[in-house]
Amino acid sequence: MCKDSNKKPYYITTAIAYASGKPHIGNTYEAVLADAIARYKRAEGYDVFFQTGTDEHGQKIEEKAEAAGISPKEFVDRAAGEIKSIWDLMNTSYDKFIRTTDKDHEEQVQKIFKKLYDQGDIYKGHYEGLYCTPCESFFTESQLVDGKCPDCGREVKPAKEEAYFFRMSKYADRLIKHINENPDFIQPVSRKNEMMNNFLLPGLQDLCVSRTTFKWGIPVSFDPKHVTYVWLDALTNYITGIGYDCDGKSSDQFAKLWPADLHLIGKDIIRFHTIYWPIFLMALDIPLPKQVFGHPWLLQGDGKMSKSKGNVLYADTLVDFFGVDAVRYFVLHEMPFDNDGVISWELMVERMNSDLANILGNLVNRTISMSNKYFGGIVSDGKAVDAVDEDLKAVVLEEVKKVQEKMEKLRVADAMTAIFNIFRRSNKYIDETAPWTLAKDEASKSRLETVLYNLTEAIAIGASLLDSFMPNTSKKILNQLNTEKRDLSQMNEFGLYPSGNKVTDKPEILFARMDIKEVMEKVEAMYGPKEAESKEAAKEDASAVIDIEAKAEIEYDDFAKLQFQVGEIIACEAVPKSKKLLCSQVRIGSQVKQIVSGIKAHYSPEEMVGKKVMVVVNLKPAKLAGVMSEGMLLCAEDAEGNLSLMVPEKTMPAGAEIC
Repeated sequence: MCKDSNKKPYYITTAIAYASGKPHIGNTYEAVLADAIARYKRAEGYDVFFQTGTDEHGQKIEEKAEAAGISPKEFVDRAAGEIKSIWDLMNTSYDKFIRTTDKDHEEQVQKIFKKLYDQGDIYKGHYEGLYCTPCESFFTESQLVDGKCPDCGREVKPAKEEAYFFRMSKYADRLIKHINENPDFIQPVSRKNEMMNNFLLPGLQDLCVSRTTFKWGIPVSFDPKHVTYVWLDALTNYITGIGYDCDGKSSDQFAKLWPADLHLIGKDIIRFHTIYWPIFLMALDIPLPKQVFGHPWLLQGDGKMSKSKGNVLYADTLVDFFGVDAVRYFVLHEMPFDNDGVISWELMVERMNSDLANILGNLVNRTISMSNKYFGGIVSDGKAVDAVDEDLKAVVLEEVKKVQEKMEKLRVADAMTAIFNIFRRSNKYIDETAPWTLAKDEASKSRLETVLYNLTEAIAIGASLLDSFMPNTSKKILNQLNTEKRDLSQMNEFGLYPSGNKVTDKPEILFARMDIKEVMEKVEAMYGPKEAESKEAAKEDASAVIDIEAKAEIEYDDFAKLQFQVGEIIACEAVPKSKKLLCSQVRIGSQVKQIVSGIKAHYSPEEMVGKKVMVVVNLKPAKLAGVMSEGMLLCAEDAEGNLSLMVPEKTMPAGAEIC
């Protein structure tokens, strides 16, 4: 039940994790992101209900359970337990962990299916197409990439079966109207444009909502040889989990919490949450959620994490190396608002040393140590004010406002940057005031007291803000300062730390610096032969050569007319009705150019996003398949016609000139 009827409710959900295996750090990021938002909303005074959970039906799970020699229920019990343990490890403060094998959920799904059938929204037919089991999706021949699934690149198999379908087109115009009238419904805006231009405006096809070729699902009550297909089952968790009843007997909790304030989901499944789910709700005559946010991916190296690629990082492994709050800091701080983030061992160590150990940990340790050294741990406001104090206070209060502004827009990474700006400014304040010099002069005692008081107050404010993002670290800092977490309502005033308070006499090291060489040696030992195999493969690739027909020589002036720059692909999608073309949005300096490339057979749109590439930027714009292209991406091609994008050897900023 909701916890406080006097507070304004706030209902936040995540996508429910598919219980086919252990979630990697990219999956875990979503739970941590939702937790940070939920904690901040609680700090703002909302009665938050945070729901997450597991999606546990489908052919993929049935096949995995059979391969493991156990029942599907045993399989998902284990998987759900592991997922829940990782969410708990990462200190996520969910209020409910729903499982789609929960009996009350299954009963409501059956009722919903029957209601939609009775009112003519669902009808029986046949489906024939190419089926990808891992993605649980049908595709036509033209949608395949190199004969394989366009989403995951795996094999597809012909499939034909009797199925029930939902009449999506019946509600399409109503959904388009809702999106146009509610500009914040789909965020970021790039996701909204993608849904409108690629799916809604071209016209929706009816959606398959049942299957007969496997049994591990919720049976259709009036036709038990059919089981409910994934999306009508999984998506309804957002209402069944808070007490929705299809017979009109929904709980008080449902009445209080629905419509949801925020569905937080990955950008790869935004179509299901912003098209299928709203249409299901319209058919049920239930209000739509207030906002759906499609967050970007956390990539490792050059691509999306995938077990088949062998580039998966897990939260528990990272926690063993860095600790829970360090991992929380990294995934929240390194993920841009609408572009993919990148994770690597090297970057984790860099952030650990620079941001956590130096900027934050060293600041807290130095401040407490100086208070102990000069005043026996007593922090008093000496009231000896200097101009530099006013600048410190102004920066702290300005960054507090920024945190509030950024969190209002779900820009969590920017909010964390603002918090760390408080710590950065405090470190600079130490250099400006030189407390060790003040301590040498008894006449400067009041000034030294004031300096250490201001530092302690700034840290207390920053640590209080940090509670939503790094709760354990926040608590440790505030405990060492011997003070309580500051309410957000008190953040507009500097100077609330109790004068005369005593800090701990033994400051704790919050984050220890790490040696990158030692970390990488441990990583290599942990992964074993795989690292050596990849290095050997690289050697083999380097030894291969290819000769091509030479073109006529050109003058340097001809070459000098071309402008080459590094570009960053921030969005990419397939060109409709084209088997070869991808349309990329490429950031080059402060500009974004649209570039169409014939590389669909070699890269999926998801693989393209986040890459740094070499671009010919001054090519005359031209239309390809009716889509304007404003440049060219450079690729290498081998003897078999395989293409590889040309990427910078070292990290370079978008816009860097290639010369």
